[in-house]
Amino acid sequence: MKKAILATKVGMTQIFKEDGSLVPVTVLQAGPCVVTQIKTMENDGYEAVQVGFVDKKERITNKDKNGKKEVIHRHGVGKALKGHFDKAGVSCKRYVREFKFDNVSEYTIGSEIKADMFEAGDKIDASAISKGKGFQGAIKRHGQHRGPMAHGSKFHRHQGSNGACSSPSRVFKGKGMPGHMGCVKVTVQNLEVVRVDAEKNLLLVKGSVPGPKKALITVKETVKAQN
Repeated sequence: MKKAILATKVGMTQIFKEDGSLVPVTVLQAGPCVVTQIKTMENDGYEAVQVGFVDKKERITNKDKNGKKEVIHRHGVGKALKGHFDKAGVSCKRYVREFKFDNVSEYTIGSEIKADMFEAGDKIDASAISKGKGFQGAIKRHGQHRGPMAHGSKFHRHQGSNGACSSPSRVFKGKGMPGHMGCVKVTVQNLEVVRVDAEKNLLLVKGSVPGPKKALITVKETVKAQN
């Protein structure tokens, strides 16, 4: 893997290509990501690049001490993580992830990874936590069929038979039943980068990308490229 970046989802819109065709796109605020650590084979047993994304907002609180008010600045991170950022010489970041690049030796601590590493026409994989839909029934959650809607059926949107009676006297694991839906990691493969705005660090990706607005999106070059 040579291309990867962290992004946040801005929303969806549509643009016109040069041939006049209308394309629905998802706008991603990709980077800039700052390299906070270089993992090496000698020290860590593997090679990777650790990056940070989105500055952590500084919180200012007042604390009474001996009858006096003292202003305390807090970054919302622990001492160990703050020391890790200070050692790298970067500000405290909200998200920290690792990428196993093939060219790890080309990166240095403090360098930035921006959206211009991608080009129009690149194929990517986008991963994010999907939208949460709460508690849902078996029809919406698993796509099961409903029962007859006549008044006498008394079976409309139930999940159906749960299992055998005396043998094996239990419900097998994996049975489609009502429950919590969404809030799982979803990866959509082979998405096309339609346009790249290097000045604003924007990626315009054809189609939809999992997750709600402002969600963290991991963008990587695709692992199943199609011609």
